[in-house]
Amino acid sequence: MKALISDISGGKAGRAMIAMVKKTALATLGGLGLRDKELSLCLIDDEGIRALNKKYRGKDKSTDVLSFCMADEVLLGDVVISIERARAQAEEAGCGLDEEMARLVIHGVLHLVGFDHVKGGHQARKMKIKEAELYGLLRKSWLISG
Repeated sequence: MKALISDISGGKAGRAMIAMVKKTALATLGGLGLRDKELSLCLIDDEGIRALNKKYRGKDKSTDVLSFCMADEVLLGDVVISIERARAQAEEAGCGLDEEMARLVIHGVLHLVGFDHVKGGHQARKMKIKEAELYGLLRKSWLISG
């Protein structure tokens, strides 16, 4: 398992956040039984994720997380997370930024392995259950406290 983290958020992510994101990504891959896979994560600001969302999804608005799947045997793909959006969502939810970042890492990785919630229904329920399972794994491992 390997997780490469890039911080292009303009200083919004510190060393502790980058380390936590990496540990979360590795634990998520392990929890999914993907020990032979690699993952790239990019921490970005709202302006940057908005530009990506517009370019690749045709939506001219900021979002919290985007996933870009790779057609590769080893590299799963890229997960891009807006630190600013995560911080706002953590405040709205009354949780810590580390908890929200962990949730977004899990969410993004699940998209890379085929989970989807966009159309709702059974697929959305399956994704929500798997997110809760992986989040619980992180709590058991003491990677997050929430």
